[in-house]
Amino acid sequence: MLKWYEQVKTSPGNNYISSRIRLTRSWSEYKFPHCLRTEEAYALIERMNSALSEFPRQTGENMSSMLLSEIPEVSRMAMRERRIFNAGITDRKTPVGVMFSESESISLVLNGDDHLRLQLLSPNFHLYDLWERANRLDDYMNEHFSYAFDERYGYLSSFPTNVGTGMRANVVVHLPALSTGRQFPSLLESMTQFGVTIRGVYGNGKENYGALYDISNSKTLGLSEREILDLVSKVVSQLNSEENQVRKKSLESHRLERLDEVYKSYGLLKYARKLSIRDALRYLSQVMAGLSDGLIKTSVPCSIYRLYFGVQPSNLIAGAKGPVDREKIDSIRADYIRRELPELTES
Repeated sequence: MLKWYEQVKTSPGNNYISSRIRLTRSWSEYKFPHCLRTEEAYALIERMNSALSEFPRQTGENMSSMLLSEIPEVSRMAMRERRIFNAGITDRKTPVGVMFSESESISLVLNGDDHLRLQLLSPNFHLYDLWERANRLDDYMNEHFSYAFDERYGYLSSFPTNVGTGMRANVVVHLPALSTGRQFPSLLESMTQFGVTIRGVYGNGKENYGALYDISNSKTLGLSEREILDLVSKVVSQLNSEENQVRKKSLESHRLERLDEVYKSYGLLKYARKLSIRDALRYLSQVMAGLSDGLIKTSVPCSIYRLYFGVQPSNLIAGAKGPVDREKIDSIRADYIRRELPELTES
């Protein structure tokens, strides 16, 4: 079975990379996870696993179920890089149970930040479809667990920012042209006034590697699920439209320069012997934009977004045969890209 990120498609006008719905829920019978003693946490996870024995059937996928501590550290870090877990869960020392589907599109964390953390991911833009699936799974879980719910405040959580619907709706968009403009920071600032959070997916501080931006709702309280979906969809649609306008003008007035940039990026990816994570993501971004705009074409279909995950340090180490010298990670990254990036054909 293909992983969800292997199914991300690039096409003209479509700069949507991925969609995500995350729900957090607390079980009214128990104190919040950070207040539980170790033996209480293990008992909670055991009860949840027993009650959710039919959860895989509800998802329609084969699922793995285990304690987080049973997963080797490098595999946990690689799963974090592939967005299955967040940093807080990956580094947790207290008992945590996890379930994740074969496609990695569905994951469930037991006794993490809250008692239940359900996450659904999909390629490109499918936010409303994801919510329908998440809502059905939420109803199934609620049949087995009485949620901590307040008529005024909604679903209760150990984090005040999750109180209310307990839902985060995220869309990742690829903005290689728009993000290079001088007005981009002010554009993002204006977007946040609508009630969304926009952050670069890769990079340090203000520098973004790979031109991917994650847009999500800032608040979970005071808005319905539908209002959150509509809000995030409106903002990402506007960003997608703005990106397309800039790309169109660029192709009309600087087509040769764009071609040159894309081919140079492909050449560096295909023939370099050492690549930093910064350079790898920057060149992959250019190649992905070139494929989307029809400037180049690969001999076989290829999800460039899959390579975004593949070049991450822990995924490179997890995929290597035998021990890895971290000082050689840049050469291992270059080897991986040369192996995985298809040849070009006439576009």
